[in-house]
Amino acid sequence: MTLPILYSFRRCPYAIRARMALDVSGTAIEHREVLLRDKPASMLEASPKGTVPVLVLPDNTVIDESIDVMIWALIRHDPENWLASKDEDVEAVQDFLAAFKDRLDRYKYASRYDETRKRGDVDLAMRAEAMSVLNDFTASLSDTKFLRRNTPQLIDIASFPFVRQFAAVEPEWWSEAASQELQNWLKTLVESDRFKRIMKKYPLWGEDNSTKEI
Repeated sequence: MTLPILYSFRRCPYAIRARMALDVSGTAIEHREVLLRDKPASMLEASPKGTVPVLVLPDNTVIDESIDVMIWALIRHDPENWLASKDEDVEAVQDFLAAFKDRLDRYKYASRYDETRKRGDVDLAMRAEAMSVLNDFTASLSDTKFLRRNTPQLIDIASFPFVRQFAAVEPEWWSEAASQELQNWLKTLVESDRFKRIMKKYPLWGEDNSTKEI
């Protein structure tokens, strides 16, 4: 049986959310762990834009947007009803990332955007702006455990990898600055068995189908 091939990078938030959906849907895949600084030719042939995740189906159809990988997997099987508010959630996630992702990157990688900063510096103004975006999440979590309901939905799974990345930059600051509701939401997701399972470390995949430890 030929399985779909997933090109992935363990820590990438886009790849994380795709793997979460593939896992809950029970979709068997061939996992190919790659380094983004040394992308395999077969991945670039399938998706020249060179980002992960890339899902190559047995009929050679390529899905190379993470939200599309999620929806493809969940349409096949959605045992936890993550697609209950699909259209609304997709739009909300797009709006969230449009407001949050650039601020996250400028906060975390400040030296890339300002040559006067040193490697490892953070941009506190961008941190404040990113946190202000998360205030909407805190408001949503005042009534429910997750952003829409008391069970995870597409919006939760598609958003939390980016919030996780944000929280990890300065953990002590996060524990003091973030609302308890927001911290509990993130903690529930990152401590779930599913997240631990999809964050398993894979050997680096090679074009000759060999693997090596990274």
